[in-house]
Amino acid sequence: MSDTRSALLRHTSQLAEAELLQVRELLDEAFEGDFGAEDFEHALGGMHALVYEGGELLAHGSVVQRRVLHRGRALRAGYVEAVAVRAGRRRGGLGGRVMEALEGVVSRAYLLGALSASDTGAPMYAGRGWRVWGGEIGVLGPGGPERLAGEEGSTYVWAPHGGVLPDPTAGPLYFDWRNGDVL
Repeated sequence: MSDTRSALLRHTSQLAEAELLQVRELLDEAFEGDFGAEDFEHALGGMHALVYEGGELLAHGSVVQRRVLHRGRALRAGYVEAVAVRAGRRRGGLGGRVMEALEGVVSRAYLLGALSASDTGAPMYAGRGWRVWGGEIGVLGPGGPERLAGEEGSTYVWAPHGGVLPDPTAGPLYFDWRNGDVL
């Protein structure tokens, strides 16, 4: 855990228990206690981008695989989760370092990237070329497809290598089901 100019990439399986506790503490602080156990679970099982300085974890984000159904086709999406920067260190490029690392993962392993942005985080994502999905958003729930109108306008997508994004006028994006907040 030394200082680095770029974010360190590690799979969840490579993180020691103490490192996962540091990530959890950072997320609890950054989200001011509004980051539950299910939110943390959503951030696990994929690749983590970690920024340390002086042995202190300053920023984190992860990307996990999700299936997204669009026009009858299941797309392999890299879903960005748990992007956070320690209070007092925000607006200094650490979030950009995290996103650069995660976008590298998405570009090497997935057909598209997706994330749900807060009002605070949205300008960073938009500045990096992520675009608000202009169509309907839904989930493949236990009872079948369900529209999530409340997620429309805050769900962003990104095509690696300048690729073409799915057409929002051609149908909704349906994300796979998970417990807690679906997106």
